[in-house]
Amino acid sequence: MAGNKSSEEDVEKPSITDLQIKHPLQNSWTLWYIENDRRKDWKQNLKEIISFETVEDFWSLYNHIKAASELKPGCDYCLFKKGIQPMWEDAANKEGGRWLISLEKKQREVELDNYWLEIMLCMIGETFDEYSDEVCGATVNVRSKMDKIGLWTANGDKSKSEAVVAIGRKIKERLRIHSKQSIVYQMHKDTQIKSGSIVKVTHSL
Repeated sequence: MAGNKSSEEDVEKPSITDLQIKHPLQNSWTLWYIENDRRKDWKQNLKEIISFETVEDFWSLYNHIKAASELKPGCDYCLFKKGIQPMWEDAANKEGGRWLISLEKKQREVELDNYWLEIMLCMIGETFDEYSDEVCGATVNVRSKMDKIGLWTANGDKSKSEAVVAIGRKIKERLRIHSKQSIVYQMHKDTQIKSGSIVKVTHSL
C-alpha cells in the first residue's frame, strides 16, 4: 500500500494556475445578433451580445448559443473585430466589400453551420496570414429562400485586389467549396445602390 501511495504522489497534479490559463487571440471579437422584428428599424434590431479575446471564451460562447440553422428566417449573426459595427457606414467597412456564399434552403442543416463555424475559426485564428488585417468580420443571414454568409473586408478597390482574391481563395479552400460553385465579391457601395436583387460583382471564384 505504501508503494502505491508513493506512485500516486509522483504524478504531478495540475495546479489551479494551470487550469486558469487561457489562450489569447490576436484580436478581440464581438458577436452581434440581428432580430427580425418589423416593428423596429434596423439599428433597433441590432443587438451586441458579447465580446471575447481568448480561444476558450469563443468556444464557451459558441456552445451556449443557437446554431445559425436554428435562427428564425430574417435573423442574422455577425462576428466582427471589436470596435467595428456590422454596418456599411462604419468607418472600417465603408470602403470595402464582402465575399458572398449563397446556400439553398436544403443546405441549411449541414453546410450552413459548418461553413459559419469554419469562417469564424478562420477569422479568429488569423488564417488569412498577411491579409488578416483586411478582414473586418462576417455575417450569416438566415432567410426563407436562400441563406447567405458574407466575409467583409476593409478595402475592395483595385489596389487591394491581391488581398481580396487571396482571401476568397482561402475561403474556398477551407470550406472545401466545389470548384463549380462560385463565390462572389461585392463592394458595399454597389450593394447600397443595387437595382432590385442585382448587385455588381467585382470578383468571382
